[in-house]
Amino acid sequence: MAFASQGKRVLITGASSGIGAALALALAADGAVVGLIARRRDRLAAVLDHCREASRQSQMWVADLAADAGAIGQQAWDAMGGIDVLVNNAAVPKRRAVTALTPDDVEAVMRVNFFAPMRLTLAVLPRMLERGDGLIVNVSSVGGRLGIIHEAAYCASKFALCGWSEAMAVDLHGTGVEVKLIEPGPVDTEIWDQPDNDEPVYDGPKFSPQDVAAGIISALGGDGFEHYVPDMKAVVDLKNADIDTYIAGAAGMT
Repeated sequence: MAFASQGKRVLITGASSGIGAALALALAADGAVVGLIARRRDRLAAVLDHCREASRQSQMWVADLAADAGAIGQQAWDAMGGIDVLVNNAAVPKRRAVTALTPDDVEAVMRVNFFAPMRLTLAVLPRMLERGDGLIVNVSSVGGRLGIIHEAAYCASKFALCGWSEAMAVDLHGTGVEVKLIEPGPVDTEIWDQPDNDEPVYDGPKFSPQDVAAGIISALGGDGFEHYVPDMKAVVDLKNADIDTYIAGAAGMT
């Protein structure tokens, strides 16, 4: 079943570029009212301007989700008159070998990639439950199911988001509030070029944010909980079948 975007109020984090921006533009073009959250005001405003060409009621909030997620969730709910779909998409990397990481490095990644989605979800969940419907979409990564070389901090945050999403789906089953877990593969976004990160080891093909956004919209209208966008589940299945061989092979990528 296709997702009925018309009139839906969708709050999206990490909406100034990449998957978040592509998703916001696609949903707005289909008639959704989108709420955009990101840190970079100029980039976010440019995305909002494009969204408002089709969806005049769309809004934006400039925020550091590592500090303000819960409060922003409440503000967005009130300003939009409710939230039908929450998309937790914002993420940051810390690409370096685990031997070079500090506890502060890892905690900074966890604050954005896991604790911010958790806080934002818990800010709006009581009102979704009171209303009896809602959709929470957590954009994790194939790195939430696979350990990736030099991505220990990122993978830890995405594994946490996968576990949180799955357990939350169990707890919310039958309440009218649904949970979707999205696990993109390598996507051509700015995450590969962030300062204070090592050069990526991976140099293979990357998928476009627009293709991933289209996959997310398709998942919104589907029945399943877990969605690999694009479908890389076979790689995860191979790892699960023989994790020792997977570890040796992944370590050899250097």
